[in-house]
Amino acid sequence: MSYFDFTSFEAFFHQHIKYGLGKRIEDATKLDCMNAVSSAVGKYLIDIRFQTNQRYKDNDSKRLYYLSMEFLIGRLLSNNLMNLGIYDKCGKFLKGLGINLEELVEEEQHPALGNGGLGRLAACFLDSMASLDMPGFGYGINYDYGLFKQVIVNGYQREKPDYWPNRSSPWLIRRSGEECMIPIYGKIEDTEDMDGGYNPMWTNWKLLIGRPHDILITGYGGYTVNRLRLFSAWASEDFDMKIFNDGDYFKAVEKKIKSETISKILYPSDSKEIGKELRLVQEYFLVACSIRDIIKIYQRQNTGFDQFHEKVAIQLNDTHPALTVAELMRVLIDENSLKWEKAWYITTKTLGYTNHTLLPEALETWPVSIVKRVVPRHLQIIYEINNRFIAEVKKKYGENSTPLISKMSIIQEGDEKKIRMANLAIIGSHSVNGVAKVHSDLVKTKLVPEFFSFYPKKFNNKTNGVTPRRWIVSCNPGLTKLICEAIG
Repeated sequence: MSYFDFTSFEAFFHQHIKYGLGKRIEDATKLDCMNAVSSAVGKYLIDIRFQTNQRYKDNDSKRLYYLSMEFLIGRLLSNNLMNLGIYDKCGKFLKGLGINLEELVEEEQHPALGNGGLGRLAACFLDSMASLDMPGFGYGINYDYGLFKQVIVNGYQREKPDYWPNRSSPWLIRRSGEECMIPIYGKIEDTEDMDGGYNPMWTNWKLLIGRPHDILITGYGGYTVNRLRLFSAWASEDFDMKIFNDGDYFKAVEKKIKSETISKILYPSDSKEIGKELRLVQEYFLVACSIRDIIKIYQRQNTGFDQFHEKVAIQLNDTHPALTVAELMRVLIDENSLKWEKAWYITTKTLGYTNHTLLPEALETWPVSIVKRVVPRHLQIIYEINNRFIAEVKKKYGENSTPLISKMSIIQEGDEKKIRMANLAIIGSHSVNGVAKVHSDLVKTKLVPEFFSFYPKKFNNKTNGVTPRRWIVSCNPGLTKLICEAIG
């Protein structure tokens, strides 16, 4: 391939074994060799990534950002070798050293970033966009424990946490100096601006730090390399020396432990309120870090926000990132002084929402009390969005609006008020899609028919696909060869 000088690849491999690990090739383990091959491949991916970035910049391309709590990307070594077109060549090179490539592939641990169809869909979209030379990027959380390990104990299945060594993965690139500072908790003080208008002040908030790490996503053919950006949660203060000196050693690191728990595990149990709060904090952490990063990238080539929705598209994979609606509004209004109407226009033109469930009881809701505690300013914004939306419903349906409002309101009334995240995502997006034609039809006719009646042009279908490179080329080379011979 034009991007590959295999002589350099061989040199990179040997350099990693000798200078990176301080070993002779005959002393290297399978894991050592897997990391060496990954390191050599990674050097080429970075070069292609630079070229890809420059191409997007020169073309002033609109960028798509895919926000998801899961990315089930699978092993990366075999996928990257295959997409670069050098799997067989690499295998022959290693065979000459007495090393079996397939055994090295098995040494790689699956990145623990997801556990189901939601994550696999996200991964397939990233692969597809890179293969189509589209500027599409993922945002997620850099979990320590994502997948679980299944073991049998006394004849019964048991789930154990499966630690993914993300801090030593050859594919994770730490992005130092690009950390995101995230406000959380605190309270709202009602103040007025110079013109006498309402000017809420978010005070007494705590600070979270999102440290970004990138995994490079290779398109088939090796022409395009995009990225999946993952955030790890870190405390703003690692250690309280005063408390330590007073003798309370565990409390001295309590803030650090609490903060870093956010990116510790995918889907912590929500059977208790503390677990529910942690899940909400995770979702907010993903959303807030992503929005800050997206805006920073946008502002490198643009001033103001008039063109934001023309240069940026953000897709919400299920309701987990639905707080994006409130966070983007908050950033535009509170941090950039946009008026509500303009901020709302930009937000709704930028966001799209993918629905994944047809069960009303499975649609995500959060108690208002927890939302108020975790993100008080966002709760204010959600209530304002809801009030304006209900006014639109009343204007359209008049006296007949009461039964509709109870179903369409973002706020679910009852003994415990809750935020309906799907309603927030639908109202705050310009596009709502299902993942198969039958599913999309049922979303419109069974799940949220009231919204379909109100926003008929918003709803559409995007049928799930698969990555043929992984599921045919990798799994069945013989079938791949036959297909290529038969249809070219």
